[in-house]
Amino acid sequence: MTSKPRPVVLTIAGLDPSGGAGIVADIKTIASLGCFPAAALTSITFQNTTGVFGAQHQTAATLRAQVMPVVQDVAVAAAKIGMLPTAEIVAEVARLFAEEKLPSPVVDPVVVATSGDVLIDEEAFEILKTRLFPLARIVTPNIPEAEKLAGFSIDSEADMKRAAEAILLLGPGAVLVKGGHRKFSGDALDVLFDQQGIFTEFRSEYLEVGEIHGSGCTLSAAIAANLGSEMNLDQAVASAKKYVTDLIRGLKAAPRIGHGAAPL
Repeated sequence: MTSKPRPVVLTIAGLDPSGGAGIVADIKTIASLGCFPAAALTSITFQNTTGVFGAQHQTAATLRAQVMPVVQDVAVAAAKIGMLPTAEIVAEVARLFAEEKLPSPVVDPVVVATSGDVLIDEEAFEILKTRLFPLARIVTPNIPEAEKLAGFSIDSEADMKRAAEAILLLGPGAVLVKGGHRKFSGDALDVLFDQQGIFTEFRSEYLEVGEIHGSGCTLSAAIAANLGSEMNLDQAVASAKKYVTDLIRGLKAAPRIGHGAAPL
């Protein structure tokens, strides 16, 4: 009797050499959740827990050259997209997902690093919204990213829902506005809104551990892994949120790594 192969989950993201965020965090997460990670780099960044000190971005040709051998060889069960630094890269990713047999991706619209460093240019940001969001199964902005996408400040739970509604108009299958950057009603609140017009709230204890490096990457990768494991969207988000919350809780007792934001 043969065992069922692990679902292949493809991540397309940037490299954080310190291992806290980006494609390294994605690979760790996908593997820990029982899936097989495949990966393509969009950018080699020069960073650690304290900041980003530069980057060498990939071209459309080198990105395609990474992805095509994978999709020609294996069936990709789910996909996650992270850092897309240039218009050339965003447009190529949109082409790949529109033309190839790839599942609708989890799109983490990485705009600004925890350190405050900008990780995408304005032209790329516009293409992200207009060409990639309509292909997405779900987009997962944090509050600063949701504010940029929606065009207004988010100061309450009602604002989170209003932002989710505005972002859904850009065409994704669903929007998850992550509330970890703000504490509303004493909780860590994430709000999911889908094309059926249904809001789902995911609440957990707000854990005071300071700045965290890589939580957004980890959450979106976990959602992709859960979708690859055939969970429905609500289940995938709930399980991913619990996974990240447990990791954050573990930081309270873990020895500190680095001199900046704590990596998961």
